[in-house]
Amino acid sequence: MSLRTRLDPIDLDLRAIIDEDLSPEAQSRQVAAYAREQLAEAQEINRQALGRVPPHETVVDGRPGAPVDAVRPDGTIVFAFEMLDDLFNYIAEQLLLHAPVLTGAFRSSFVFLADGVEVETGAQYPAASEYVFLSPLPYAAKLERGLSAQAPDGVFQVVATMAKRRFGNLAAVKFSYRAYGDEGFTAYIPAPRLTTRNRQGRFASDGRDRSAQNRERSLRKPAIVIATRD
Repeated sequence: MSLRTRLDPIDLDLRAIIDEDLSPEAQSRQVAAYAREQLAEAQEINRQALGRVPPHETVVDGRPGAPVDAVRPDGTIVFAFEMLDDLFNYIAEQLLLHAPVLTGAFRSSFVFLADGVEVETGAQYPAASEYVFLSPLPYAAKLERGLSAQAPDGVFQVVATMAKRRFGNLAAVKFSYRAYGDEGFTAYIPAPRLTTRNRQGRFASDGRDRSAQNRERSLRKPAIVIATRD
């Protein structure tokens, strides 16, 4: 949902700050100054609640992007903050819409994580540098490759593309893979490289644990990754 701070000079509080003896230009400056104060307060509230200040759109007398100083003495100023709630709700809704349904298990399996910690449905999301949507089901990757005729183009990549087009100005949205299991995320482990020769003259690996690398690969799930922009 968008948090909107609306300033209307016919409001009683605004009447109190406007000096009617001033010229229309001076009255407009009073309204603009008050608007900036209210904007600063709203930005601080958002910073404390979210850990960041979300971008906002300014609409002056019905004109998007107009400068605050251009407000009429009897005009209106609207600051519409773009909240991550809009983005997260959109992704959650689109995942449900695009998920193939047989038993309903996949459709009900989606999880939402903030910096690797699962956020319960309906809970307020915490401030984080990375948010992830994924399904922990083992066949999620097969569905992403078009296993189901109901979703021949997959699910997560399709929704990620849609979300990026709509909310790219708010956060960096991308399709990726994350290794996720019972213990949470497993960090990416590159494949072993053959870099040295042993005594028999054969190439040896660089010492990386191949079993750990295989386990990490087996846990990879298609995911929508959202990185916030400060």
